[in-house]
Amino acid sequence: MTTAASLDATAVTANPGGRTEVPLQVRNSGSTVEEYRFEVVGPAAAWTNVEPASLSLYPDTSATVLLALNPPRNSEVPAGDIPFGVRVVPTSNPEGTVVPEGVVTVEPFTELTGELVPRGFNGVWRGRTDVAIDNRSNIPMTVRLTAQGDSSRVRLGFSREGVELAPGTTELSKLTARPAKRLWRGAPVVHPFQVVATPAGEVPHEPVLLDGTYQQDAILPSWLPRALIAVVLAVLALVGLWFALLRPVVKSAAREETQKQVAQVLPSNPTPSAASGGGAASGASAGAAGDAGANAGAGTGGGGGGGAQQPGGATNGSGGSGGSGGGGGGGGAGGFGQPQSAQTEVKDSVGGDPTAKTVYQVPAGQLFELTDLVVQNPQGDSGNVVIAAEGQTLLRLALQNFRDQDYHFVTPIVVPADGQITMTVTCREVGRSVGAPAPAQCAESLLVGGTLRAAPAPSASASAS
Repeated sequence: MTTAASLDATAVTANPGGRTEVPLQVRNSGSTVEEYRFEVVGPAAAWTNVEPASLSLYPDTSATVLLALNPPRNSEVPAGDIPFGVRVVPTSNPEGTVVPEGVVTVEPFTELTGELVPRGFNGVWRGRTDVAIDNRSNIPMTVRLTAQGDSSRVRLGFSREGVELAPGTTELSKLTARPAKRLWRGAPVVHPFQVVATPAGEVPHEPVLLDGTYQQDAILPSWLPRALIAVVLAVLALVGLWFALLRPVVKSAAREETQKQVAQVLPSNPTPSAASGGGAASGASAGAAGDAGANAGAGTGGGGGGGAQQPGGATNGSGGSGGSGGGGGGGGAGGFGQPQSAQTEVKDSVGGDPTAKTVYQVPAGQLFELTDLVVQNPQGDSGNVVIAAEGQTLLRLALQNFRDQDYHFVTPIVVPADGQITMTVTCREVGRSVGAPAPAQCAESLLVGGTLRAAPAPSASASAS
């Protein structure tokens, strides 16, 4: 072997954050000039280096290089014995590598920090914060927590009074502050306090002091009286609005609804006595008219007789024969109509001719007063729909503009006897309901509503003519 290397000291002590130098003797016992390079191996390699990093020696000569140990002052390098080695590699003959070894003892150090998260906190009944203790030492530490404050005003307690921390770790302990007396109203009260973290162990360390504040809030907030006044004023305003505007409208709507219900409950066909009386009254009125004509001529006209009841509740009064020159009593139409409704659905395919369907046909001898129309497009189809009565268009709608549409007429649309209300659909595009299968045709529906009444009888003058 042509290379020899040895450390002046195989056991050394290093202070974290400091520098420790160990001489390394290297000898070339060969017959040629040799260049040596140095490699530190072991756990200490990250913070150890050789100065210089390479060395050239003539035959049968030796030299000294320095092994510099620089352990960092942090928790990553634990205190205690750490082995190391230096590989001395001849460049021309790597097989002749030698590795002198040693042990470095890293001295312990302590570094403890703490924090209140948050430092200032508040609450009505109590307040809480976290005490974070951070061990930045290279040895494990046990820390005892105490709190200093005015015990007559606030009571302080920890969830953990003692914490154990490995090097480079952080532990939390929850601090709870409870006020000794309740604060019902007024300005908040601030309670200052101090947390003392005292390390226990052989390595001395000053206690860590953490200052904090707990703000005790009032049970009744300052904005509560103003909020109560605002609520009272709002209630008074709503009561005034009810009596001034809403109550009259509600009473009027209730009165109209009652009148409608009474009108529906009354019989559509009057009793015989009422019919006779009504016809007599009608005949009397017509007779009076006849008397007037007779007085203009030569005689006295007689009163008209009672009218005969017709379908739908209408009553025709036929005047009796009058005296010479007297006119017969005229007939009158009266009574209540019969509510009537009808509904139909029309389907049409895309691209074909429009599809028409009769919704309702008025019976013979009757007339229909149309007051309500409800058109439905449940699929969301596109196209046109035309609603007509006796060939006259009432509504022409674009299907894509609606799904459900209703119309109500104050003045009824009168459809005569045998008249028809029709619905014609022209489909341009078939819609689709959400979550439903795609339909094959457009499908629209129509509901009509109104009153069915008896057609008025022709007058006597019209019959004579």
